[in-house]
Amino acid sequence: MELAPIEDIDLTKVKSFKELAEGFEKAGGYTAKHFGIAYRILKEMIQDKDCFVFLSFPANLVATGFRGILKMLLEKNLVNAVITTCGTLDHDLARVWKDYYHGYFSADDRELHKKGINREGNIFIPNECYGEILEEKIQPILKEIYEEGKRDLAPFELVWEFGKRLEKEEKGKDSITYWAYKNKIPVFVPGPLDGAFGYQIWLFWQDGHRDFNINVLKDEDKLSELIYSAKKTGAIMLGGGISKHHTIWWNQFRDGLDYAIYITTAPEWDGSLSGARLREAVSWGKIKEEAKFVTIPGEVTVIFPFLIKAVLEDLV
Repeated sequence: MELAPIEDIDLTKVKSFKELAEGFEKAGGYTAKHFGIAYRILKEMIQDKDCFVFLSFPANLVATGFRGILKMLLEKNLVNAVITTCGTLDHDLARVWKDYYHGYFSADDRELHKKGINREGNIFIPNECYGEILEEKIQPILKEIYEEGKRDLAPFELVWEFGKRLEKEEKGKDSITYWAYKNKIPVFVPGPLDGAFGYQIWLFWQDGHRDFNINVLKDEDKLSELIYSAKKTGAIMLGGGISKHHTIWWNQFRDGLDYAIYITTAPEWDGSLSGARLREAVSWGKIKEEAKFVTIPGEVTVIFPFLIKAVLEDLV
């Protein structure tokens, strides 16, 4: 077989993230090689006009400044659909009205609890910035939607209803929810009750609105429509769990994804879906045998900003 030689990176000649990303694939070097391959695949995926692009991620990313990158992907119409967890709506909406704060992993969690501060990794989220503000703001919005006669909504339709009402908020346009509504990008939440947003829906339902229904099967119907009408599909999967699985699960019904990028910190050897490399999905028919795909082992909030920045430089 013919082998390609390793090429050294000369940083004195690198003038952009794009050039560095291209150099990674030629230079090799463990995770850097995966990064270089991902850059090439992501660029092709976004530039392919026949490709319907899914973006999947778990909610924890939205509690950090990474939320701005996710919002940008929707604002610039770089993705066509989102699959995520209920907590994405929690954090995205809460941060429209309140701030989250820098913390640290080694904090004394007993002391934080006494002070009414919730810790998510090295992010501090006071009660008034999460559950309290969400109840204060979500209940009136649900009432307004209900009184308009909208009482059997798909989760993605409910997200759009909230996005529409963020237009008048000072920080509304900083949110993923607003741009999903504005650009009519469906946000699918397979576990819509697993978070504060879902809990508020339940509170509203049990408080005299028993005919208010969040119809998850309508989400699946919409996904079916999108999957079967797509000429090609691609996925940017940031982290694992239900978001990743729902993305690849639905794509098996069209014989698999054509493009896929996955970034994960999870180990492969425990057999979990989050740790499973994309090559495993080929065996299930969730990614095509001839697809262009790569898994990058590493932490999303560090890796993906450089990756998408390199691609954006190439798209200008």
